[in-house]
Parts: sequence; C-alpha cells; structure tokens
Amino acid sequence: MKKNIILGITGSISAYKSAYLLRLFRKNGYAIKCILTKAGSKFITKTTLQTLSSEKVYMDMFSDDFKEEHIALSKWADLILVAPASCDAISRIASGRCEDILSAVIISSKSPVVLCPAMNSNMWKHPATAENIKKLKSYGYKIIPPEKGKLACGDEDIGRLPEAENIFKAVKSFLK
Repeated sequence: MKKNIILGITGSISAYKSAYLLRLFRKNGYAIKCILTKAGSKFITKTTLQTLSSEKVYMDMFSDDFKEEHIALSKWADLILVAPASCDAISRIASGRCEDILSAVIISSKSPVVLCPAMNSNMWKHPATAENIKKLKSYGYKIIPPEKGKLACGDEDIGRLPEAENIFKAVKSFLK
C-alpha cells in the first residue's frame, strides 16, 4: 500500500540533501509533499522540490487562496518527516509554537513524526537542545540522531544529517 509522507525541510545547510531523500522515497513508491520553511528556502529552492516531487511545495500558512492547508496536510500524511530539522525548528516544535505551516501541520496531526536533527555540534550538545529532544520524545516523536563527520564549518564532530539511506530505512520501519 502506498504511503503518504510529508517532508519538512528547515534551515540547515544539509537541506540540499533533502532532494536526494525525496527522490529515494519517490523511487520506492511513496507519495511525498514538501513543506519548506522560510529558512530552509535559503538552502534549497521551492522549484527544485516541486520538480522532484511533482507536487505543490507548501511554504506559507496564509496564502492568498487560504484553505486551511495545514489541516488537510495533517490528515493526508501517514508520516511527517523533518529532514533536516534545524535547532530552531526543533525548539519551535518542542514548544508547540505554530508560527509556520510546518509546525502547524505537526501539531495538528495524529500521524507519526520523525525528526532528523542537523546542526553544528555545539548547538547539538547544548542543554537546551537536549531538553527539547527529550520533550519531543515524550510526545512520541521519533528522533534519528545526527551522525558524526565533517561539518559545514570544517569541524569533525557530531551534527551531520544522517545519510539518506539510513533515514529511508528508519522511516520504513516506523511505518510498519
């Protein structure tokens, strides 16, 4: 049975990897709709995601033709995947703030939520981030932790977005 996945893309340099992740899910028969945050759009374009998904890319909570899309999307999704999940997005989601369409879809959905943090190692290791991750886990959200490797700043440490294949395998297991 075909599954519907919302792919949330937030403001992290690893947002460019979401294009490959999107193609991997599509190649394996999943329907994908993308939500691109304003910060995420600084790293990957709406046009790229729209072309690869063959679907509208959602960016605005209140567009000119407002139709409560956050509710429709939350009902459509079998799973919500946020990859990459920036430090800011994690904080916003953990606190229940609904100032953008991604956080509104997440908070209004009954579907499983999977977050793939990607950020600088200092941000990942900060006590506030640890507290937010703990809170998200208490909501039942799944966290695919960042991997260790070369970061955008040149450091070799934890914070990298997990490889697309690892995210794909984990999401498949969560959907079973």
